Amino acid sequence: MLNSLSGRFLVLTAVFVMLAEVMIFVPSVARYREDFLLSRLERSQIASLALLADEVIDADLEEELLRNAGVYNIVLRRDAARQLVLSSPVPGPVSKTFDLRDATGPGLIRDAMVRLATPETEMIRVIGMPVRMGGLLIEVTMETGALRAAMIDYGLRILVLSAVISFITAVLLFLAVRVFLVKPIKRVVGHMQSYAAAPEDAQRIIRPSAGIRELREAEDTLQQMQTQLTGALKQKERLAQLGAAVAKVSHDLRNILTSAQLFTDRIETSQDPLVKRMAPKLVNSLTRAVHLCEGTLAYGKAEEPAPTLSRFALRDIVEDVIDSERLSAGDAEITVRQDVPPGLELRADAEQLYRVIANLVRNARQAIVENSERGEISVSARAESDSWIIHVSDTGPGLPQKARDHLFKPFQSGTTKGGSGLGLAISAELMRGHGGALTLEKTGPDGTVFRIEIPKGEDLAGQ
Repeated sequence: MLNSLSGRFLVLTAVFVMLAEVMIFVPSVARYREDFLLSRLERSQIASLALLADEVIDADLEEELLRNAGVYNIVLRRDAARQLVLSSPVPGPVSKTFDLRDATGPGLIRDAMVRLATPETEMIRVIGMPVRMGGLLIEVTMETGALRAAMIDYGLRILVLSAVISFITAVLLFLAVRVFLVKPIKRVVGHMQSYAAAPEDAQRIIRPSAGIRELREAEDTLQQMQTQLTGALKQKERLAQLGAAVAKVSHDLRNILTSAQLFTDRIETSQDPLVKRMAPKLVNSLTRAVHLCEGTLAYGKAEEPAPTLSRFALRDIVEDVIDSERLSAGDAEITVRQDVPPGLELRADAEQLYRVIANLVRNARQAIVENSERGEISVSARAESDSWIIHVSDTGPGLPQKARDHLFKPFQSGTTKGGSGLGLAISAELMRGHGGALTLEKTGPDGTVFRIEIPKGEDLAGQ
């Protein structure tokens, strides 16, 4: 029970109520002690009235008056005279004097605690003001035994009452916590367990119903998380099915392209100048298509091949990309240019880098064409001390907000209408495989700039 939320509330409530009662107990006992002493002074003043009414009283009556007042002697000051009104033999010396006329709260508390801690009976003198203007001062001598016994009895009654109040309060809070907190929390936990058993089932998503604001916020957040997870699982299932289909298509397409490569060997022997000029590009395109199919098969197995690093001239790769895009542009008024130093060589996977640059240039061309604008696409590069930097920029309309929010996420970051976003996701993954990064440097109405950074590595840092 103590391991439960309601059980711990029960214990903590009892403890806190007892602490509060202790804080009340100390000043309460001090107040009781003060009232006890004041009552002795008042009784003593009443006893002294008998002597004032009749100046001669017998010893038995005097003893009875003192016994009823609970004191040994009474001193009353009226006008300027200090008069011993009633007296009897005092059993011992007076050890302490307490003046209640100028008593303070801390002083009363201190004296009360000292009295409770002192079991020995002492003789004390108590001074106070007479009631109803019965004089200037009244002073009595009394024992502390009855005072301490009364204080202990009062304190025990207070402690018993505190314990009863603590128990009742704790039980009520225990029941309230179970009804208003534990039960709703168990309901949320039950929904979580039910959902965990079949997260694909949308019927098991929690429907917020809590009346407590904090629990309602928790239920709303849980509902949002479950909804997103269920959608992600459904998308994952569809992607798995799509991946299987793409793997089959890529496998068959690879075989077809391999056969096409065999036919290009004969085309290369043609003496036609145009064929001679176009044949190498056709061979390169078929080779890249075969590699793309192989890469797609590996991606379908969640195994994008590690880059095969080699040194090559970046300008050749960029010119191949530009030639392909110029053919794809058709009649569109799009200028594609490059600003790559002729001698710039870098160490990377040439095929993978071609795919990344081609994807960025293709996306830029499609964005410009969709908006029926004239435009320009530029590929530039430079070498820095520890990396190679490639920029692919365009004068298109910029990326839409949705594409920026989900950039580099497959099936969410499509930059063109109908796009799947796979190109950017795969490109970013390929650059991470090089230890580099593909980032969006800027986008807006005046165009978009993507940045490719490929580290040189320790062995090439000085080149």
